[in-house]
Amino acid sequence: MADQAQPIETTAATPASFRPRGEPVIHGINRIGVWSLYIKEVRRFLKVQTQTVWAPAVTTLLFLVIFTVAMGRSGRMVLGVPFATFVAPGLIVMGMMQNAFANSSFSFLSGKIQGTIIDLLMPPLSHGELMTGIVGAAVTRSVMVGTTVALAMLLYPGVSLAVAHPWAVIWFGLMGAIMLALLGLLTSIWAEKFDHAAAVTNFVVAPLSLLSGTFYVIHNLAPAFQAISRANPFFYVISGFRFGFLGESDIGSTNQAVVWSAVGLGLFNAALGAVTYAILRSGWKLKS
Repeated sequence: MADQAQPIETTAATPASFRPRGEPVIHGINRIGVWSLYIKEVRRFLKVQTQTVWAPAVTTLLFLVIFTVAMGRSGRMVLGVPFATFVAPGLIVMGMMQNAFANSSFSFLSGKIQGTIIDLLMPPLSHGELMTGIVGAAVTRSVMVGTTVALAMLLYPGVSLAVAHPWAVIWFGLMGAIMLALLGLLTSIWAEKFDHAAAVTNFVVAPLSLLSGTFYVIHNLAPAFQAISRANPFFYVISGFRFGFLGESDIGSTNQAVVWSAVGLGLFNAALGAVTYAILRSGWKLKS
């Protein structure tokens, strides 16, 4: 019949059919996805930058004021420089590490509590890409806090932040930020409430930071306590970062000891990253 419906012919304009189930659409690295996650995490802490960037800078500056007044009187010299100049680099990198931890430890935990964790797990991102986006944002916050603290300390009388070894400042600063970002991500996976994350901050991160030679050189300690300090990875971050500014360090008597410390921190972070990736891939406390 003339009015009978005719079959629709397939043309070039017809949309292509979906790929078979299980066949990947995105090959290689999902750069757009990683960048989107990174921007999301950065915007999250920038929305409250008074709390996440400026407040840590003020708190760190107060540490400098208090300890300089208490311990830096009578022209006290440490490692050949005034006490304020000695303690400033340690305070900068300590603030960087603590804020890297604070940022990454909030990512999964907030999703668990608010019921929005599916927004992180559902997008087409591999476990490595997910980890990269979160850690990258934490390092960004760390660098912003460190820069803000350094600029504030430049205004404090008696502090010199002349850089002797730029590579050490960059390397140890980044290694410290990455180490705490990974530790924060592990905490975020494990924690089920904010009290858990706060416990790690108060009983692990804060003690390791304060007892890592930030305000003293370990040569003044008893041999047993020196050994304990050398088992603390925070010590190598702070002493190596300080070496970048002062050209002197209590890691060892030679610059080669600092280089070996830099290599050791890189290997430590690689191992910590592998552990974090394995736990993230297993879905432990995320998909169960």
